[in-house]
Amino acid sequence: VQLQASGGGLVQDGGSLRLSCAASGETFGLRAVGWFRQRPGKEREFVAVLKWSGGSSYYADSVRGRFTISRNSAKNTVYLQMNSLKPEDTAIYYCAADRNIIHSSMWSANNYAHWGQGTQVTVSS
Repeated sequence: VQLQASGGGLVQDGGSLRLSCAASGETFGLRAVGWFRQRPGKEREFVAVLKWSGGSSYYADSVRGRFTISRNSAKNTVYLQMNSLKPEDTAIYYCAADRNIIHSSMWSANNYAHWGQGTQVTVSS
């Protein structure tokens, strides 16, 4: 599975961006697609995840109510709509996918086998 993340950029405090994660290759059987971010000097942290079967979504407390994860199954693409952005949202955002991940492991970056290359999001104050 190859993942291509895009859509990052520079936005002002309170602005919006939509990130895309396009999956290609052997996408059949993916169990979950998630978004993680890494801020300067910090470890990679969970942002949101979408279960491929059923479409359930889960969010980090820091983004719940502001970010929405969704998918277009026909395009094998997962989106992260980010509204009311804050300077503390500035990070490199990565999408990740896995076929074997279980529910209790979806919050940890260590449990995802496939990763996109990351896209920079910068929120200015």
